[in-house]
Amino acid sequence: MIIECARCKSKTPREDTYQYRGQDLCEDCFMGAMQAPKTCDVAATQLAKKHRQSTGQSGTEGLLEIQKKIYDFIKENGKVTRQQVMDEFNIPEWELEKQIAVLRHCELVKGKKEADRVYLVLFSH
Repeated sequence: MIIECARCKSKTPREDTYQYRGQDLCEDCFMGAMQAPKTCDVAATQLAKKHRQSTGQSGTEGLLEIQKKIYDFIKENGKVTRQQVMDEFNIPEWELEKQIAVLRHCELVKGKKEADRVYLVLFSH
């Protein structure tokens, strides 16, 4: 029997799927759900900074295409909500959180609270 992954929509044999919070997930999505990146992770930030310095990367160099696009979207707009990014790139919240964690660890994007809302802004902002 073939099952559709609830997250990425890939087709996977039933024996290769995992249950997570009532959803059938493929192995990759299950691992992502179990080991979701944390945005505020000092050790990950230090490792990312050292790695980028040692490889001579700066700005958006070395990022995935989606990460570059999210960065550019925030840069163009000055500040955006998470919902605006999800709508712009048609990505679910779990995918956005994964990409924002990388951008945060690279000290490119951060959250900024204004009144009762949190916006994504460039780190240098």
